[in-house]
Amino acid sequence: MDPLFIDFPEEFTTERLLIRIPRPGDGQAVYQAIRSSMKDLRPWMPFARKEQTEEEVELNIRQAHINFLKRDDLRLLVFLKETGELVASSGLHRINWSVPKFEIGYWIDSRFSGQGFMSEAVEGITEFAFQELKARRVEIRCDAKNVKSRAIPERLGFTLEATLINDDVSVDGKELRDTCIYSKVR
Repeated sequence: MDPLFIDFPEEFTTERLLIRIPRPGDGQAVYQAIRSSMKDLRPWMPFARKEQTEEEVELNIRQAHINFLKRDDLRLLVFLKETGELVASSGLHRINWSVPKFEIGYWIDSRFSGQGFMSEAVEGITEFAFQELKARRVEIRCDAKNVKSRAIPERLGFTLEATLINDDVSVDGKELRDTCIYSKVR
């Protein structure tokens, strides 16, 4: 079946969070989250290597909205239910609809780090993938040196399937890095 014909909700909730499709106008909140988190994001996220304007972030959000509707990439934004504040950016990427399988990526606004929000969001997104998208496999891939990122799949019961040695280059381009592959299957 063509993924364009697959209907599923564009938002869902967990205990404390609203998780939804990026919408035009979300760029300002994402821009502020990136700016407040640059120190934490820079070692791991290629997009954090260069300063972006608010307009560039808004353009990225609008492209993510289009990609979601086309079912090419399912970026999701994470908000506090009580206040509506943006907490994180996540989503289901590297999609193979024929399996179906998805890879969860994520980053959190540093101002909300250490409160369990990212674990709650990833758990909710994992269940969304299995329940709504009929996933057979959900992966999380991360740099072996990114201890905070690795803690999330480990906390949520994902299986460490492999560590790919010299699989990637650090975002600063200075050294080879290993990649951990975690998964849940159904």
